Amino acid sequence: MPRVSSAFFTIAALCGLAGMVWGSWMGNTHDHAMMPAHAHLNLLGWVTLSIMGGFYALPGNGPGVLAWVNFVLSALGAILTAVLLPQVLVERLDGQIMMAAEVPAILGMICFLINVISSWGRRAA
Repeated sequence: MPRVSSAFFTIAALCGLAGMVWGSWMGNTHDHAMMPAHAHLNLLGWVTLSIMGGFYALPGNGPGVLAWVNFVLSALGAILTAVLLPQVLVERLDGQIMMAAEVPAILGMICFLINVISSWGRRAA
């Protein structure tokens, strides 16, 4: 498996584990105020990063520089979302701060889209 795929899967698994622990904590405390942040961590961190890692593991989608840029931006976006969104939900920070997480996440998705579209012209190995 390409190293970039392993990197995506490692961060995805860490996000998935963090999301599971967070969800368990919410259930045990009966405090579900952070449910939106928990859901974003699971969707962006666990699901999206796993899908991206799987794409780069497919034959013919060998990692290039753009795949690593995709990894850095997407991982940063997921982690910043998990850190910042709870602060916004409890109104310690203004919602505008979420741009710090949204911009890298969106740029990461653009990198991924470019890699997906560029794969159309390649033959499967």
